[in-house]
Amino acid sequence: MSVQTWTWLLVGITFALYFGIAIWARAGSTKEFYVAGGGVSPLANGMATAADWMSAASFISMAGIISFAGYDGSVYLMGWTGGYVLLALLLAPYLRKFGKFTVPDFIGDRYYSNTARTVAVICALIVSFTYVAGQMRGVGIVFSQFLQVDITVGVIIGMTVVLAFALLGGMKGITYTQVAQYCVLIFAFMVPAFFISLQMTGNIIPQIGMGGKVEGGAFLLDKLDSLHTELGFHEYTSGTKSTWDVLAITLALMAGTAGLPHVIVRFFTVPKVKDARKSAGYALFLIAILYTTAPAVAVFSRTNLIETVSNQRYDEIPVWFKNWENTGLIAWSDKNGDGKIQYVAGNALSSSKPEFTDARGEHGERIVANSSGEVNELYVDRDIMVLANPEIANLPNWVIGLVAAGGLAAALSTAAGLLLVISTSVSHDLIKKQLRPDISDKNELRAARISIFVAILIAGYFGINPPGFVAAVVALAFGLAAASFFPAIILGIFDKRMNKEGAIAGMIVGITLMMYYMMRFKLDMFGGGTSEDWWFGTSPEGFGTIAMCVNFVISVVISRLSVAPPQDVQDMVESIRIPSGAGEAQDH
Repeated sequence: MSVQTWTWLLVGITFALYFGIAIWARAGSTKEFYVAGGGVSPLANGMATAADWMSAASFISMAGIISFAGYDGSVYLMGWTGGYVLLALLLAPYLRKFGKFTVPDFIGDRYYSNTARTVAVICALIVSFTYVAGQMRGVGIVFSQFLQVDITVGVIIGMTVVLAFALLGGMKGITYTQVAQYCVLIFAFMVPAFFISLQMTGNIIPQIGMGGKVEGGAFLLDKLDSLHTELGFHEYTSGTKSTWDVLAITLALMAGTAGLPHVIVRFFTVPKVKDARKSAGYALFLIAILYTTAPAVAVFSRTNLIETVSNQRYDEIPVWFKNWENTGLIAWSDKNGDGKIQYVAGNALSSSKPEFTDARGEHGERIVANSSGEVNELYVDRDIMVLANPEIANLPNWVIGLVAAGGLAAALSTAAGLLLVISTSVSHDLIKKQLRPDISDKNELRAARISIFVAILIAGYFGINPPGFVAAVVALAFGLAAASFFPAIILGIFDKRMNKEGAIAGMIVGITLMMYYMMRFKLDMFGGGTSEDWWFGTSPEGFGTIAMCVNFVISVVISRLSVAPPQDVQDMVESIRIPSGAGEAQDH
């Protein structure tokens, strides 16, 4: 069967499975809609958390970033993995015992203020929409290439699927759907890795194969270093980022992890605090399977890309190249007219988004309208490396279709969790807790579903008009979470003197500073800017660390200069840190 037939078949089967689970697990109450009724087993919750966590950024884009950045890309591995450990050990058990299933709910009650709750709702919406933008772009990339439909149509199909199981089941439906999606995405990620590792190094285990030898006796990483230096790139195994920026990005990703609303809510879907700890352990193991494989996939795909494409004649290039060229995610501009693809150091394009004319060049290449004067003739979008990897390695068609199904599972699972956070922020934290405290369960549920519908429309817009490659957008979402939520949550748990004035001021200043920096260096309308203009040599992806530190300082200083929290709040803070007798959290 053809690649497209296999893709339609595998995607159809997995989507039918997701719909079936959503119908079976449909929510009948607000508790089921928000926290799956609090009755999910630790193993199932661990699998759902892993699927929620491993978004399109992990599945599609992380290995792509590492394949281009080499050693510098390790910051994403360190930050996201370390952040999950931080969340599981330092925050989740205390938040679970506190008994609040949304971050704004925790902040509103801990800081005895509806103003604090409102600020937290706004921060949650900003973080979630920034994050979901990356997921919907991932959905669009997969659909546009593998199902051979327009990217707009692909995003609309993805929106419909997410909307269906989010509306039907809420957190209950999403949780059990994500268990299935974890199985799909991890199988889809590992199978090609096994194939290619065996093909290139003779060892089926990718983590070992990455450090193994290839045909000719050279180590794979040595060979890749040599290929890089021959083309004018820096060695793959050496870094170019400053030590400070590596530290800043890693810390921003770690702290952002701990402040992500859609991950924190997962620890309220199990019956007890003890189960929250267990599910965190399961999730960490399940996440590690993909995260330890991603560097190997990056090395395999980078080596295969260079050997397959560099200095090859276009009329002899493999079919996969021309297929991906039609999506605009890979592009060649024959600048010297020799009919060969020169892939060397430098920018092939003056923009990260290639613009094509309808014309073809003398050798059949698409004309790139915005070519710069650099020597490099090849543009490759980082987000295609995992998806195109099986095609580059000439694997069977069913493997290629499987990767498409896995990419969709990764993007849709996280998108569903984010949309639920958006809906609960509006229906529970804004309407129920502030605007209409007397609202019935039925009407609150209706408000939550309407919120999801509106949110999916906004998310779809981001998918059709993507702001950047997936992992970069997601990294900025982590920076926003670190700058806003992390200090408020940490100080709320471990500093009983922390008051509402300090928390509110810290969150507002932190997220405002981070948003300004993002727009200053990521959006052309605000002047753009180069790395030479970065404050303290800090990239936008790492600036969340600086904004977080500013948040901490402002929060602590203002809380010490203003009145202490009420005694009952201080007693509550003391009690949530006591592990004994921590059984079921109270219902809210």
